[in-house]
Amino acid sequence: MSGLKSSAKIVAPLCFLVVLNACSFSYSSESSSDIASSPSSISSSGSSQKYESDVADYTYAYLKSSSTPTDYASFQKGLADIAEKRGISDWESDPHTYQGIGKALKKANISGVGYDTFKQNFANGNPDNMKAIQDGYDSN
Repeated sequence: MSGLKSSAKIVAPLCFLVVLNACSFSYSSESSSDIASSPSSISSSGSSQKYESDVADYTYAYLKSSSTPTDYASFQKGLADIAEKRGISDWESDPHTYQGIGKALKKANISGVGYDTFKQNFANGNPDNMKAIQDGYDSN
């Protein structure tokens, strides 16, 4: 009888790992199909939130990297890289890009003239993009 008890102690954890691994595989397969079905934009709100969060984190790091960040070309290159990794081909017109920027501006405690200047520059003067930045800023 003691041989059965020791075998059960080994088998139970192995069964748990098999079940856990099967759940993980199922989830990752579902995620891959979601991404593959939306080549130029983000289809699920979870994916768009991840993209927006990536943009916010990147923008915050950019803002904190220097006392006067002005290298917008390298900043935009970084945004393009993030978008490419998330499967977004037109990040310049995706409102989640600008909402993420707005969240970072708020997190960095940028306000007043500094905020207005960054908002204008990051949005390239586009009123829709500036509104999305404001929406992200106000959402925090």
